[in-house]
Amino acid sequence: MKKWMKKTAASALMTVMAVSLIGCGSVKMTKDTEESARDTTVKMLSSSDVVGKETNDKLETIQGILDKNFYFEEDEQEKQDGIIKGYMEGLDDPYSVYYTQEEYASFMEDTEGEYVGVGVQVSQAADTKTITITKVFEGPAQDAGIEEEDIITKVDGEDISDQDLDTVVDKIRGEEGTEVTLTIYRSTDAKDYEYTMKRKKVENPTVDYKMLDNNIGYIEVTSFYEVTAEQYIAAVKDLESQGMEGLIVDLRSNGGGLLDIAVEMLDFMLPEGKIVYTKDKDGNIIDEYNSTADEQFTKPLAVLVNGYSASASEIFAGAIKDYGIGTLVGTNTFGKGIVQRMFPLDDGSAIKVTIAKYFTPKGNDIHKVGIKPDIEVELDADAYKESKGEKDNQLQAAVDNILEKLGKKTADSTEASDGDATETSSEEE
Repeated sequence: MKKWMKKTAASALMTVMAVSLIGCGSVKMTKDTEESARDTTVKMLSSSDVVGKETNDKLETIQGILDKNFYFEEDEQEKQDGIIKGYMEGLDDPYSVYYTQEEYASFMEDTEGEYVGVGVQVSQAADTKTITITKVFEGPAQDAGIEEEDIITKVDGEDISDQDLDTVVDKIRGEEGTEVTLTIYRSTDAKDYEYTMKRKKVENPTVDYKMLDNNIGYIEVTSFYEVTAEQYIAAVKDLESQGMEGLIVDLRSNGGGLLDIAVEMLDFMLPEGKIVYTKDKDGNIIDEYNSTADEQFTKPLAVLVNGYSASASEIFAGAIKDYGIGTLVGTNTFGKGIVQRMFPLDDGSAIKVTIAKYFTPKGNDIHKVGIKPDIEVELDADAYKESKGEKDNQLQAAVDNILEKLGKKTADSTEASDGDATETSSEEE
């Protein structure tokens, strides 16, 4: 993350200048300073090329109406933040957003793999904005009975159907010991449920691994955070020390994370060559990442993916497929082939902006298309749920693929289960 943030330093200055023109600030204002701040903002708007005169006049008219008629007390800071959020929403890009100081701090906390919340991983559909729970970790949500595939419809009674993912996540998180209520829709019985939980510090384990039967290693990667590459490489090496003959990497419901982390993991897996490259809006290559000849994974490999495998997950899966060193198993991936960069602002807030599109080593553009697996297998969700994850037909298909590569596959190949498996898990830093 530190390396990544350094890359933004030069561009951040321009962003600070542009955003400050529309009254950016994150320190709570007292009532005595609200009128002064409002006057300053109006002057800045009227003298700025960023906001047109027509828009500025409309804002002044609206403020006059509010001054005379609005029943509740105004929060000037929230209005200023709202102006900037709306400005970013006008880009019509769900991935380019404004973070208040608190939201940005929460984002940075998230990338470290530990946060205060309820213990769920969520994904948002780009078209419908539906927010689905893709993973439930050990914590308040699991204890309450929240399940994977539940759809969040309200947070503390507020309808969140038109809100972006980062905003909703920020509402779910908060101070340790405080309560949050999630209203969810469960499609399996077409019913709504309401869960009230106390927030607590939750570890988001990014890497879990174990040895399956037939010396097949299994590594689940749930996110690409700062700690993930180190954990992943340690997991592969530990499984190799146990006699691993083939490996399954599970990226299902992994919504992505840090590009540099995915690149580091792929450098460990791939032969020397191109990993991924990015192009700006003018078609110029702005970044190219390459693997060295230092290390390469040469054992039979399968990668599990699904419709929630996005962004950095697709970079990983796309490179594995292009190099032909592994088999993709599951369903078509999400299709997020664009790159965002975080631009921190002087007051502790930030904007995240889509700056480029990325391409797989062979030059494939997967944005809004996704990556088609080599072996397509729809998850038998009912069997998976009823067996509490023990009956996983997608995982079984990956096991069969590895066994076939090893020349061990038989008509009655062993079921993939945790039965007699030796189980270990990586430590969270």
